[in-house]
Amino acid sequence: MRGHIGLRVGAACLALALLPVLLGIFWVPHTPNVPGPDRLAPPSTRYPMGTDWFGRDTLSRVMVGGRTSLGVAALAVLVGGLVGTALGGWAGYVGGVREEIAMRLVDTLLAFPAVLAALLLAAIWGPGLPGVATALALFNVPFFARIARAGFAALMQREFVSAARALGADGTQIVRRHVLPNLASPLLVQATVSSAAALLAEASLSYLGLGVQPPNPAWGRMLREAQGFFSLSPWPALFPGVTLALAVLGLNLIGDGIRDLLDPTFRRLTRLRPW
Repeated sequence: MRGHIGLRVGAACLALALLPVLLGIFWVPHTPNVPGPDRLAPPSTRYPMGTDWFGRDTLSRVMVGGRTSLGVAALAVLVGGLVGTALGGWAGYVGGVREEIAMRLVDTLLAFPAVLAALLLAAIWGPGLPGVATALALFNVPFFARIARAGFAALMQREFVSAARALGADGTQIVRRHVLPNLASPLLVQATVSSAAALLAEASLSYLGLGVQPPNPAWGRMLREAQGFFSLSPWPALFPGVTLALAVLGLNLIGDGIRDLLDPTFRRLTRLRPW
């Protein structure tokens, strides 16, 4: 990290966004869903981020809403990454007609954007977090599947895999000991970038009313609720928006930094000319 300023900036942005969320696990200054008498109050010692139209503490709602937004995004990336890696790895391992069929099925998922999939699931299940998490997980499957498929197809032709076969290793041992460790780096970079996209998509779906339902907070839901009162008080929209922007920016910069640090060319340049 000493040789990559973008990675340090990304880590700082993500830490600023996660700090109130992690603090909210152990302590919340006010009950986030209980209205109060101080409506649209500016930031003060009692309300560091002000209050919304119902008199609810914005800081408490940012702390609790961040758990929802980050939790849904992390769950979607985890499930989508596991399913996509397994499907793409299997396709790259078996090859042939089965590989083509599996990858064409994966390509069909790209025809359904996350918003459209969430709308379809909301029509079936009703609006809520299960539909949003499922839609975001399906959206992430093709990206992990393509990386895993390309990695398996290339690594299975390498000499160390042939040597492992010659020594009597079966398919499971080859995948677990030789292929997956070599795929960890690109999958980690994709997971970081996908987390930023999933967090932004979750906020967009919550803004449209498809995610968490009132009075429970989420960053996107808070932006929608504060939209009508922005001319009276910008604070209920400013603080969740800035927190969301810091989290997305931090994850993107961390992903770019990890990708650069895993590149041997970048490591050679930083040894010659440290930043």
